[in-house]
Amino acid sequence: MKDMSVRSDFPIMDRLIHDKPLTYLDSAATSQKPAVVIDALADFYRNNNANVHRGIYTLSEESTLAYETARVKVANFINAGSEEQIIFTRNTTESLNLIAYAWGRDNIKEGDEILITPMEHHSNMIPWMLLCKEIGCKLKYISINEDGTLDLSNLDELISENTKIVSLTHMSNVLGTINPIKQIIEKANKAGALSVIDGAQGAPHLPVDVIDLDVDLYAFSAHKMLGPTGVGVLYGKEKILSAMSPFLGGGEMIDEVYEDRFTTKEAPWKFEAGTPNFADVAAFGVAIDYLDDIGMDNVRQHEIDITQYALDQVRKIDRDITVFGPKNLDIRGGVLAFDFPGVHPHDVAQMMDWDGVQIRAGHHCAQPLMRRLGVSATARASFYIYNNQEDVDRFIDSLKKGGEFFGDASR
Repeated sequence: MKDMSVRSDFPIMDRLIHDKPLTYLDSAATSQKPAVVIDALADFYRNNNANVHRGIYTLSEESTLAYETARVKVANFINAGSEEQIIFTRNTTESLNLIAYAWGRDNIKEGDEILITPMEHHSNMIPWMLLCKEIGCKLKYISINEDGTLDLSNLDELISENTKIVSLTHMSNVLGTINPIKQIIEKANKAGALSVIDGAQGAPHLPVDVIDLDVDLYAFSAHKMLGPTGVGVLYGKEKILSAMSPFLGGGEMIDEVYEDRFTTKEAPWKFEAGTPNFADVAAFGVAIDYLDDIGMDNVRQHEIDITQYALDQVRKIDRDITVFGPKNLDIRGGVLAFDFPGVHPHDVAQMMDWDGVQIRAGHHCAQPLMRRLGVSATARASFYIYNNQEDVDRFIDSLKKGGEFFGDASR
């Protein structure tokens, strides 16, 4: 396994948890931040803090430049055609809700269909459910195979003239499945349906080229890719963004306001009402620089290596541990959700915390998927660039210790 040698860039990795070295394995929930990002945020508040787009004075001009430069960096990172195709939101959830409200309300009518999958995060389910409840459209699902991949055998039947939106995750936050989104986007586009991709797990871990994908709308979050919290991104094709209504009304998104009417700015600014999270956006630009310096192909290869090592080690444990998701690492990300027989995932996570190993336990905002898997919850380890073989070894040692602690209950 190639060591990326970046662990020392992350100050939190020096922490001890219960007098044990920190083993952070919950990056699918949020990533840790390198010192350059933390320092950039602190430096911004010390030296450049002023509202963006509103002041003809030095601090405001500096702040606006940092904010808009980050927009350019994000556009380049996903190969968008223009920075004006990048909207800043609070998170992926807000980006997906923006689509449901701003596009869905104007374009969906009773009897129309929205196609998603059972492996979606609740953020890519609930907005569509709310829309269907309000308008009377229908939610349909692509089935899942036993190995955690999508069953596309009847995709041509599922996508019909009634299909108005096809929305799915780039990579499952539970199964680690990397979906064949380009194939599905092509089918959606041919049918005249809007293609929407939840890239919350995709953008941090995989090279993303929105032009090559030909995707209509792609959403992701800064905090899962080394950036600060409170910053989301929505990429959209220009013709779609131009036709969409504003999501929120207020300052900054307007062009002119009269007592009885108003006009809006062009995209992306018509979707960014009020004071944006400009300091965190500026720091997100530094996180993008950091990932660009590493190279997303290298990020992906590191996760293939460490996930393969983790899977190999789990299989050696003398317990009937069930690991969910594809076995093929070509279509699997750095997520390892598992069931420890006879032990509740919350107990597994608490037990591992005693050893300094931080994993997730619960339904991971994917309750329909949990039901498909026949469990109420799973324990989940997820990897990123700062994890190494020693992290996996501590994770495995803690699992083995847990098996001994719980004894026959885990058999």
